Amino acid sequence: MLNWTETIGVVTGRLGELARHTPDTLKGVAMLGGAGAKTNHLDAKTRELISLAVAVTTRCDGCIAFHAAEAQKLGITTEEVAEALGVAINLNAGAAVVYSTHVLDAMDHLSRQ
Repeated sequence: MLNWTETIGVVTGRLGELARHTPDTLKGVAMLGGAGAKTNHLDAKTRELISLAVAVTTRCDGCIAFHAAEAQKLGITTEEVAEALGVAINLNAGAAVVYSTHVLDAMDHLSRQ
């Protein structure tokens, strides 16, 4: 397993470098990240649970590290995270099932050629 504290440090350093090369890109991403907090239709805890579930579906270790650290600060429990991850797991499995129909479609299309 990764050293998550080290991951946060390494990613933070590299993001600083990226920001020097393309500052508006990082400002834009930061603006997107803060948009939910401005409307506050979902509380911070819910946003972090969603973030962790999405981090799993996008396979982003940096996202996992940063959002797990924030979840800890917010007092999110392992049980709450597990439930959010269950949703992510279900969605990935469901997406694979639905996307499998593309294979059947391709096979049908190609067999007619």
